[in-house]
Amino acid sequence: MFPEYRDLITRLKGHDVHFTRLFDKHNELDQVIKNKEAHIEPGSQVEIEQLKKEKLLLKDQIYGILRQASA
Repeated sequence: MFPEYRDLITRLKGHDVHFTRLFDKHNELDQVIKNKEAHIEPGSQVEIEQLKKEKLLLKDQIYGILRQASA
């Protein structure tokens, strides 16, 4: 996610607790979605779509922080 901000992500994860929480939650949701889509964990299509929306909101928040920090 956001390879152009790799160094900044590393820096923020070391200093910004809020950013780290958002980043970790995004990664957790990504794994849950993958598991549900692969039928490793149970989940309906509606549930998967809701998780994807939540993940996208987190990604938007992360991107906003990255843009602000890089300015």
